Amino acid sequence: MTDPRAMVQTMITLASASLGLVAALACNEAIKATLAKLGFSDDLVGLYSYAVLATVLAVVILVILGRIAARIGGGAAFEREAEG
Repeated sequence: MTDPRAMVQTMITLASASLGLVAALACNEAIKATLAKLGFSDDLVGLYSYAVLATVLAVVILVILGRIAARIGGGAAFEREAEG
């Protein structure tokens, strides 16, 4: 018989990942619509602008979450290679 706590933790993890994906897809559409209104279409300039914006946003969010995890005593999900 499996541990009920482990099953609940797994369900929470799966639900969090699923809701995160839904939120990311919604943000994706919002950013695309905003760029289209600003005059960036589906040409290469628009696509690269969107890629750079999404990458910068992802890095900023991951750095903030890593700092929060360090403050509360948890380890970050990623470590810089230099820190080993």
